[in-house]
Amino acid sequence: MTRLAIFDCDGTLVDSQHNICTAVEEAFATNALAVPPRNAIRRIVGLSLVEAMRMLLPDSDGALHERIAKDYKDAFFRLRSTGAMAEEPLYDGITDLLSRLSAARWMLGVATGKSDRGLAHILSHHGIAGHFITLQTADRHPSKPHPAMIEAAMREAGATPGTTAMIGDTSFDMEMARAGGVRAIGVSWGYHATTDLVEAGAHHIVDDTGALATILEQL
Repeated sequence: MTRLAIFDCDGTLVDSQHNICTAVEEAFATNALAVPPRNAIRRIVGLSLVEAMRMLLPDSDGALHERIAKDYKDAFFRLRSTGAMAEEPLYDGITDLLSRLSAARWMLGVATGKSDRGLAHILSHHGIAGHFITLQTADRHPSKPHPAMIEAAMREAGATPGTTAMIGDTSFDMEMARAGGVRAIGVSWGYHATTDLVEAGAHHIVDDTGALATILEQL
């Protein structure tokens, strides 16, 4: 039996909110738009960029959403290339959790609104890339909560919905899990309130990686 645990990245594996918020703020300023408050920006973390901009600017047209998404990418790359990017730390216990699951023969994957390049940088920087056998990003899939990332991850791992769990910090992750027919596990340390996760269909909410490991071991 193949057991597959799929992790979101931002807000679940790493705390990247400062850099994401800064890049959004720069992209909006570049277009002479009022900068959204950071609590609004945190609400869109996890979505693909164009979809995120659509949520922040629901009354604007698609061309503007596309332009701001590009400006976001440019701002993010500039932050990284100039050394101005803040540290994006792993959350407490993530390294030990991944090692524990790998030792227990879990297949591990990532499903994220990041690009391939952005995800590869994060995983390599923290030395955890080797734990994951399937990586699904916004470069190749529709935005969450569409289940395409989960479906592709299951195909690559040889897993079924009954042996797969999606772990994330946003309502988009929980909705995607439900749409893909897999177990939805919400983490409380990320960017959406636990009430949002429950309303979006989370089967479980966990407050730390120890509790997450315990739930996974029971599946």
